[in-house]
Amino acid sequence: VQLQASGGGVVHAGDSLRLSCAAAGPAFGDLVMAWFRARPGKEREFVAGVNLSATDRYYGTPVKGRVTITRDNAKSTAYLQMDGLKAEDTAVYYCAAKQRSGVGMVPKIYRYWGQGTQVTVSS
Repeated sequence: VQLQASGGGVVHAGDSLRLSCAAAGPAFGDLVMAWFRARPGKEREFVAGVNLSATDRYYGTPVKGRVTITRDNAKSTAYLQMDGLKAEDTAVYYCAAKQRSGVGMVPKIYRYWGQGTQVTVSS
């Protein structure tokens, strides 16, 4: 499975961005999808995750209420809609996937990773 993240950029505080994660490989519908981020000087942290059927979604505390994760199995793509961006959201955002069970918040349980897309929010 190969993941390609895109949609990052430089925005102002309060703006919105939508990140995309396109998957290439077998059975996107069998992949739990998630987004993590690495802020400057900090460890990678969980942002959002969605299960196979999109019936369960989970969000990290710092972004809860401001981001929405979705998936389009027909397009083999997951999305992260981010609204009300803050300067502290500045980070490299990574999409990740795994083939078993439900959403997890620990990076090491995800087998597949995209290359990351930079989001910079100016205050």
